[in-house]
Amino acid sequence: MIVFPAIDLKSGQVVRLAEGDMDRATVYGDDPAAQATLFADAGAMHLHVVDLDGAFAGEARNAGAVRAILDAFPGHVQLGGGIRNPVAVDGWFDLGVSRVVIGTAALKDPDFVRDMARAYPGGIVVAVDARDGFVATAGWADVSDVPIADMARRFEDAGVASILFTDVGRDGLLKGCNIEATLDLARATRLPVIASGGVKGLDDIRMLALHANDGIEGVITGRALYDGRLDLAAALAMAAEA
Repeated sequence: MIVFPAIDLKSGQVVRLAEGDMDRATVYGDDPAAQATLFADAGAMHLHVVDLDGAFAGEARNAGAVRAILDAFPGHVQLGGGIRNPVAVDGWFDLGVSRVVIGTAALKDPDFVRDMARAYPGGIVVAVDARDGFVATAGWADVSDVPIADMARRFEDAGVASILFTDVGRDGLLKGCNIEATLDLARATRLPVIASGGVKGLDDIRMLALHANDGIEGVITGRALYDGRLDLAAALAMAAEA
């Protein structure tokens, strides 16, 4: 199972939000590239980066910070936030992003996702962000009437790499990952699932890793790392061992 340390970007700074609320941001640093290097030094080979401003604007707002991360991090960078057209997708892959995460556009324009998945096999991740079991979009500001499992199944034959599932109600709150909902989604779709939202310690990593054969591909963790509640090297070792 892959452990993805997260770098969320707001106005060029490294932040974490509570429940996706831009007004509830905690700043953890003003040098995203240095943070990426710290994660690499701890042994991470995968990184999850989100342009939070871009998620609301619908276009890149932290491109300079993302480029600096790409230059600093020697592993694979997975990027999301406001990527809603082919030009944006092409541009990020040209710069060296390994995977592009598409959320809002996946709900509103599924053909766009299918086209990009054909153009970049194994490079497109569909974000299924949920409030109370329904898909949230536009930086989690809006909630649709589409159940998360229905959203995931739409792309089973599209060639996407995986589904990124975030329980918005837990994100950034250290309540513990919603393992039950993550497993339910993994069992409801043929696509691998990446868990996100609420990871608070090694117990979450252990439980998710034990279910890797049920379709759990990885887990994203942010605030627990920044607050010192989770040691990244220990999490990586546990995931590898399980």
